[in-house]
Amino acid sequence: MKDCQITNARIPKLPGIWEIEIQNGKISAVADCLRQTRGQRLLAADLPTLDVGGDWLSLGGVDLQINGALGLAFPDVQIGDFDKLTQICDFLWEQGVDGFLPTIVTTSIENIHRSLAVFAQFMAHQPSNTARLLGVHLEGPFLNPQKRGAHPSAYLLSLDLKFVTNIVSKYAEIIKVITLAPELDPTGEVIAYLRSLGIIVSLGHSQANFGQAQQAFTSGASMVTHAFNAMPGLHHREPGLLGAALTQSHVQCGFIADGQHVHPAILKILMRAGRYGEGLFLVSDALSPLGLPDGTYPWDEREIEVIDGTARLPDGTLSGTTRSLLVGVQNLVKWDICDVDNAIDLATTAPRRAIGLSDNYLGQSANLLRWNCDLDRRLNWERVCLD
Repeated sequence: MKDCQITNARIPKLPGIWEIEIQNGKISAVADCLRQTRGQRLLAADLPTLDVGGDWLSLGGVDLQINGALGLAFPDVQIGDFDKLTQICDFLWEQGVDGFLPTIVTTSIENIHRSLAVFAQFMAHQPSNTARLLGVHLEGPFLNPQKRGAHPSAYLLSLDLKFVTNIVSKYAEIIKVITLAPELDPTGEVIAYLRSLGIIVSLGHSQANFGQAQQAFTSGASMVTHAFNAMPGLHHREPGLLGAALTQSHVQCGFIADGQHVHPAILKILMRAGRYGEGLFLVSDALSPLGLPDGTYPWDEREIEVIDGTARLPDGTLSGTTRSLLVGVQNLVKWDICDVDNAIDLATTAPRRAIGLSDNYLGQSANLLRWNCDLDRRLNWERVCLD
């Protein structure tokens, strides 16, 4: 990747027009174009220039909840699947994703341990210029059976410190997020234990009331899994888990913008309640048929049917999507949920903030995304080519 400077760029959440300096494949400087034109030379003067004409530039996407792709469900991963995992990383890179948390949904303890062991080995030898595994998201098995959704009831476990320790202790270094139902542990000792290991606790698949959720957030939970889905809805007398989350400045709520999991009108309400995106981030919740055509596919011991990118069990239970992360960004703009810069932020820098990664452009990889929006609010993107 050659050294250069990119000029006349908009950067999500930063007002004005910017120049970005690239050296040795990294962002070495970011400067306000107005200050440059006033004679305050902030960037090197001798680098070749790429003028993007007012398009937005952003970091790549980060998907904190993705259950599989190209036919491989992450709870089923085996030691012989390294080539398939490499293909998935390359595919996600082509979909504009820089990093992701492979998500292991509720399954047997043996499957969880095997999958974690495979991901630990794979993460130790990841190549560059592809989507990188940033850790693992355990979505279950400590979920409320009444809100299990498509998770198999046979493998749900009580939120007991003994079970939790058995599952996570050996693999705490690679488990980045765990989704659990806090009302299953009224003592709060599990959340405290997980936080002591550096694991982010996300609340979801839960019947928690407002008080129970508030207590969990006070104990250290800092995230909500797919807002509105697999939890009670907002109610004016009982705000519930989501109501509690939206009153906490440190809590980040993930949400799905595929038009099926949450109605666009509710997303507009969520955007306003979530401090216009400051407490929110996008996820795909994509399943293993991501990258494959619609059809019927195996899913644990069951099958899912994918129609128009939406996956359901035979009984009609919504189980996920096969649309990639940046489709959600495009939908938010198309539905007039938020401005372009907010929509881009929700899939790029917001997920980084949610898991404690830097959202500062300085020092980041120069594998940027370039975005433009037409008069019909169709948002398009491509990877910036600096070769």
